[in-house]
Amino acid sequence: MTPRRRHAALGITLALVTGPAAALDDLEYSTPGMNEDLRADIKAYSALSAAENEERVTGQDIVAAALSDYGILIETLYDAGYYGGTVSITIDGREASDIPLLETPGTVGKVLVRVDQGPRFDFGRAVIAPIAPETDLPDGFATGEVARAGVVGDAADAGIEGWRQLGHAKAEIAGEQVTADHRASRLDVAMTLAPGPRLTFGALRSISDSNVRNAARRRIAGLPTGEVFDPDEVDDAVRRLTTTGAFSTVTLREAETPNADGSLDMLLSVEDAKPRRIGFGAEVSSLEGLALTTYWLHRNFLGGAERFRVDAEVSDISNQTDQIDASLTARLEIPAAVAIWDPDTTAYFQFELSSENEPAYLANSVELSAGISRRFSDELTGSLGLGLRYSEVDDDLGYRDFLLFTVPTSLTWDRRDDDLDPKSGWYADTDFTPFVNLTGSGNGARLYSDMRGYYGFGADEGTVLAGRLQVGSVMGPELEDTQPEYLFYSGGAGSVRGQPYQSLTVDLGDGDETGGRSFLGLSGELRQDVGDNFQMVAFADAGFIGEGTAPGGDGDWHSGAGLGLRYKTGIGPLRVDVAGPTSGDTGKGVQLYIGIGQAF
Repeated sequence: MTPRRRHAALGITLALVTGPAAALDDLEYSTPGMNEDLRADIKAYSALSAAENEERVTGQDIVAAALSDYGILIETLYDAGYYGGTVSITIDGREASDIPLLETPGTVGKVLVRVDQGPRFDFGRAVIAPIAPETDLPDGFATGEVARAGVVGDAADAGIEGWRQLGHAKAEIAGEQVTADHRASRLDVAMTLAPGPRLTFGALRSISDSNVRNAARRRIAGLPTGEVFDPDEVDDAVRRLTTTGAFSTVTLREAETPNADGSLDMLLSVEDAKPRRIGFGAEVSSLEGLALTTYWLHRNFLGGAERFRVDAEVSDISNQTDQIDASLTARLEIPAAVAIWDPDTTAYFQFELSSENEPAYLANSVELSAGISRRFSDELTGSLGLGLRYSEVDDDLGYRDFLLFTVPTSLTWDRRDDDLDPKSGWYADTDFTPFVNLTGSGNGARLYSDMRGYYGFGADEGTVLAGRLQVGSVMGPELEDTQPEYLFYSGGAGSVRGQPYQSLTVDLGDGDETGGRSFLGLSGELRQDVGDNFQMVAFADAGFIGEGTAPGGDGDWHSGAGLGLRYKTGIGPLRVDVAGPTSGDTGKGVQLYIGIGQAF
């Protein structure tokens, strides 16, 4: 071969090697007489559809997907109650199951998937026994109902779970007889359960390494050793361990065989999360300026999954004032610190140092507190503590100092569908803090409650009505005997948008002012999704500050309204609100607010 011919041959070879990738010209589904829902399931579960969507379209990929689809599509028919159906898959005219593996085509032009569903089967006999009292079998597992394969599996799971709820941890299916009568289009199912012995919780055995002490893991899990086995207790133990944040994965399973004394050991495997974390945040408004926050977190501070967090915040960074607010908070949480009483109870110790340079007062304070918080359910939590707070304040009533002994309590009921962007449900948070002034008069209590509700409607709940009610009251001391930090003010992003921050106060005369002993806040929003990522918002807020203890007496109102835009991100909506005053004489002009998350 001459050099020129060798070069030409090489060029042809390279062209073949680097030519265009194999492509699937046509994938067609033929489903005569099939309803739209089943047809959609056929296409959704098909391995061929997945291969086409992911552009895995070489001959080898298509043949492999087709061979998988014989089983996948038959199972799909079974799950819809069709047990006499047939599946045919041809690749360029050849049945896929007949293509020898050594003759797999390099490219594929047309694939035809034909599914004939056949007659629908109903249950004839549908029996599972013995079943435990109060077992909740699926409604579809009954004579005359459509014989869906998934319902059979659900009935088996329900039967086993019914016995497990009574302590029979090793309940299982001992026998199963399934008969399909094709002439009558009937499916007869008879399953026999073996409950096994009633067992108690044995030892919790750790089968993985962790930087969290074994004793702490057992205490946090809170499994009631010696009590009757309960699968709900197992789920609760996993939740407690997971919510500490000390572990990235938690697996809790039963030992294969019970102990001779009728107890069942539980095997715990965990994987530690990275112990340290640091974060940053920012929020800005045109009047209140820039607020910067940061935190440092240790998830296993003392080796017992203790959570130690330090937060720092600097706010009111603007050209509106030459003074800024700053705070530093350190908090240690010890999970299951009183596990003998309740493993869902966490102890906390907190230290807070702050300097507040607010429009109506200046205050420097330090506070020490300790207490417990308890999770009553997935939706309800509460806390009770003791605190000692010292503050030096300067306002229009003069320079004063306070030393308070406090008993902070709180109760939170959260039934929102999503914390960051709720579309339905409601939320209520109430703080009640009795206090005693150790250096003078002024004993009493402070109450603050924040209630929110959400109602979504329309396509995919794309329209949301959101409402908020805030109520506050200081009971006991007169205004001059109450530290300004415990009084109430209205205006700004957290109360009335469009009005200047803390602009509504109690007028003392001669230009002097202070916070009020009562507060009422009302907010409403209409949120409308626009496309997949954006949301438009119209809102209106109103606030009341009164001199008396009860809202609605002597006092003043102001209000604001505006429009907002949300951009949905993985960490919550990015919020931009523009608002102006609609009543009251506390502000004018337009205010801009930017932050993360919905306004409430």
